[in-house]
Amino acid sequence: MEKRWKIINAEDEKVNALHQSLQVHPLLCKILVQRNIETYEQAKDFFIPQLTSLHSPWLMKDMDLAVDRIQLALHKKEKILVFGDYDVDGTTSVACMFQFLNKIHTELDFYIPHRYKEGYGVSKAGIDFAKENGFTLIISLDCGIKSVELISYAKDLGIDFVVCDHHLPDEKLPPAIAILNPKQKECNYPYKELCGCGVGFKLICALTERLNLPAETPFEYLDLLATAIAADIVPMTGENRILAFHGLVKANKNPNHGIKALTKLSSLAGEIHITNLVFMIAPRVNAAGRMDDARKAVQMFIASTEEEALHFAEMLHTDNTERKEADKAITEEALAMIEENKIWKNNKSTVVYQPHWHKGVVGIVASRLIETYFRPTIVLTKSGNYAAGSARSVPGFNLYEAIHSCREHLLGYGGHFAAAGMTLELSQIDAFRNKFEEVVSATILPEQLIPEIVIDSEIQFSDIKQSLYNILCQMEPFGPENLRPVFVARNVVDTGWSKIVKEEHLRVSLKQNNAVLTGIGFWMADKYELLKQQKPVDVVFKIEENEWNEQKSLQLKIIDLRISAI
Repeated sequence: MEKRWKIINAEDEKVNALHQSLQVHPLLCKILVQRNIETYEQAKDFFIPQLTSLHSPWLMKDMDLAVDRIQLALHKKEKILVFGDYDVDGTTSVACMFQFLNKIHTELDFYIPHRYKEGYGVSKAGIDFAKENGFTLIISLDCGIKSVELISYAKDLGIDFVVCDHHLPDEKLPPAIAILNPKQKECNYPYKELCGCGVGFKLICALTERLNLPAETPFEYLDLLATAIAADIVPMTGENRILAFHGLVKANKNPNHGIKALTKLSSLAGEIHITNLVFMIAPRVNAAGRMDDARKAVQMFIASTEEEALHFAEMLHTDNTERKEADKAITEEALAMIEENKIWKNNKSTVVYQPHWHKGVVGIVASRLIETYFRPTIVLTKSGNYAAGSARSVPGFNLYEAIHSCREHLLGYGGHFAAAGMTLELSQIDAFRNKFEEVVSATILPEQLIPEIVIDSEIQFSDIKQSLYNILCQMEPFGPENLRPVFVARNVVDTGWSKIVKEEHLRVSLKQNNAVLTGIGFWMADKYELLKQQKPVDVVFKIEENEWNEQKSLQLKIIDLRISAI
């Protein structure tokens, strides 16, 4: 699949000024300016994140009300229910809050809604559970901001709510005692991009102050918070960067028993990075809710011993294995369906359905299909008497608006710009597919159907040295708005030693002037034909460290390559 290359610019004036301050390679200064780091002080805060730089939790709207209500519940020995979503952000949020409160309060339990029986967010079943068991206060984490009717229902039953959420609020807010959400109107909290666990962490910080607990008490949960930040794909800026940085320190020095158990089961050796949390830890936690019941994810995180945590981690590991098998099988089946249908193959959208597909992985499958057919994609399966599914978009295309335009064929839908879900009558699938294709074809731009590679800077092979790589490593943790830098080198030639490995991957040996570097391009065997032409090529890559026989060397992780322009 051909890709578009986009090189990010940076103002020369700002780059030069930062270079004067830092006295490091101008290329690094350019990358920093692209990330809105323009002064020595900003660079210092970026490279050496300090927990003392965190904002006061009391700046968040309703924090005093939330703390007052929880303190009252502690004093009166009320039963408190910690309620959270079934994904990584939700389960880590619940684990943090439960562990914190459990040290100072005995009348406590937690509740995670079942993905298929109750659906996302605050549920009627959860509120009924609270009522039947005498709970008078519910703390909702990573959900609740849109649950106006359900929280009204709880209020009528004599149950108060403290909502901790980070999703965009609607105009009408639920009748909770307190709503903690930096994105709500009139909230002056300086940083708006916290994840759900981050908002819960701020509540723990405030409670720590009010209850005169040791100041370092909240830091016990930083590794769980880092996992939530990584998994929820929030910007790796400001407080998120500080919290993730120190969360990784804790994950490597003194991890939560659950993190330690999952690390062991995933055969992760060496230091834990954000990438490990995203691709090894998070999928196993999410698999619990996708394939079964997410309660065991919380049970793993709150386990008091390594043995107990390992018991639950093994369950999650099994769930993840089943998830991967289902994901792979469904993806292959869906790709075959598209390949066999000439109309579908040439469409500008994808809508596929099979009644037997597992509901828990249809969102993942939609993302997989986009890797082959780069276009807005919806994967549907049978749920009861209806079809239900998940949708994923391509960058720049408003998926929610497109689905909204097809609402006459739907029973219900929800989501945002890049991802959504919907339910519809089985008899409406074909009509919906046709309408969705009509809407997408009329509104999507041609360039949005071509994947884009964002490149930070052009670089010379002669500049790729250990000293440069060391500073690049100090830019971690990486994530949205602080991605691992991507480079392009132009007019490089194959040394003659490039080859295909394991039939699918490309091992390269490339030369630019007198500098030679090796690299690996996963799933890029098809690009070998370009190198065989013995023409100069432009190559896009990340710089990484390769270790072989206890020897370390720098290599290129190839993203794309093409014949150089004359």
